[in-house]
Amino acid sequence: MSQTPKKSAEQPVPTSTDVARLAGVSRATVSYVLNNTSAVRISEPTRRRVREAAEELGYVPHAAARSLRAGHTRIVLLPTAHIPVGPLYGQFFNELHWALRNLDYTVVQYGSLGLSGDEAARAWAELRPVAVVSLGEITLTARGVSLLKRSGAKAVITMGPQRVEGAHSLVMDQREVGIAAARHLMERGRRRIGAVLPEEPGLELFSKPRLAGLRKAVSGTGARVEPLGMRYDEESAAALAARWRDLDLDAVFAYNDEYAQLLMRALQDAGVDVPGETAVMGADDLLMGKLLRPSLSTVHMELPPGRFLADLVDRLVAHPADRAENHDLMGAHAVPRESS
Repeated sequence: MSQTPKKSAEQPVPTSTDVARLAGVSRATVSYVLNNTSAVRISEPTRRRVREAAEELGYVPHAAARSLRAGHTRIVLLPTAHIPVGPLYGQFFNELHWALRNLDYTVVQYGSLGLSGDEAARAWAELRPVAVVSLGEITLTARGVSLLKRSGAKAVITMGPQRVEGAHSLVMDQREVGIAAARHLMERGRRRIGAVLPEEPGLELFSKPRLAGLRKAVSGTGARVEPLGMRYDEESAAALAARWRDLDLDAVFAYNDEYAQLLMRALQDAGVDVPGETAVMGADDLLMGKLLRPSLSTVHMELPPGRFLADLVDRLVAHPADRAENHDLMGAHAVPRESS
């Protein structure tokens, strides 16, 4: 008894030829439309017809083939953060993602946990990104930057407290946060200032420069700064609050608004009056801080919009610069409220 051969469940992969045939145009026109080529004028009805045909067939351009034709990819690689960077930075990176997509880049977030500087650079280079934007958790070296450029990256941009040789540097000097906090607290007559240093790994990238800013601001004034370790949990905050009066402090800069809210509640539970006995200050200027009672004094950080960085990436990709650019991005100022 003969059996009817089974049809393959796999559907043939649609090609640009199929799209061209359905839309009634040439393959070149399909390429121009789907690659957003602006050098060739194509009417809007034709563009719409090509897009509709591609959608009907389920056609997706082949990224590798497009990269071969262009000589580079459209991938912008963003190493994922291993540390909780907070809502402020989260909003900045969301804006950056949208702006890069609107400029026709493919944003790839790369999990680099466990990779060191040069090792991370080699891993990133395997994807042949046209640009790399690194937050600064992984300390790139001049060698790593050179490797990325030799692999086709037209722009390597670092964001962090320090410049990296060969890379375009967006310097975000976290010391300014500590300076603004210390100046405000001293203006309120506080001279014995605690500085919360989160015990979660990785946050020293931000906390150490902020501590340095506090110390710089109080230098020569007679005020002092006392570093205080604390985890982001109720038990750690309660333990710190329980020994607060023994520390003989009249103010605390609690790293950011989230740590400040946690510590302020623990201090209140321990019977420490805020701000009578101790002024409390955070950073990031989050909405929740305004709703607390007492409302939370904070440091507002002035970050550029994500579109600024996206436009910088686009300019450097189109016109690679021989000399690295350096931009100082961050300003900071105190926002006084009831807690100080």
